Amino acid sequence: MARPTKYATLICTIVSILALIGIILGIWLSKPLIIVIFLIPATAYEVYRTEGPSTVWASWLLLIVLILEIVFIAANISYDLASFFGASEKVVAGYAVPLGDIKVVGPVIMAILSIILFVRTRGRYTKWLAAVIFITCFAIVYTLNPEIFKNLIGLAVDRGIESI
Repeated sequence: MARPTKYATLICTIVSILALIGIILGIWLSKPLIIVIFLIPATAYEVYRTEGPSTVWASWLLLIVLILEIVFIAANISYDLASFFGASEKVVAGYAVPLGDIKVVGPVIMAILSIILFVRTRGRYTKWLAAVIFITCFAIVYTLNPEIFKNLIGLAVDRGIESI
């Protein structure tokens, strides 16, 4: 049965504003942890709202990656996944994920999961939340490493041009 939508617009607006505040504060203070923490409400509400089999697993996985991201950033855990896997990228759910520091890979995986949620869900509120999460993930990557952010944007543009 579909989740109630009586307060969904208000809740989505509030979590969107919180995510925006997190983005502004996180970029201004160069603190990615602020952005990640302010993303928790949107992610939690996304987990609550999703109902289909593929969207439920995607939203729960998104929440797990978000929690791991908090741990990695707060504990300043760095690990080069590219050297571990012996490759510069891996395919996750049909999307190429550039590998590097584990703290940067987390938001990239979250962005991919938000794309999955946006594409596979029918509800306008879950699409709204997926878009908020997607945009916020780019801000997280930017605050972690602006150089990797530029590379990801370039990669996205290149892949977009290839698909045209």
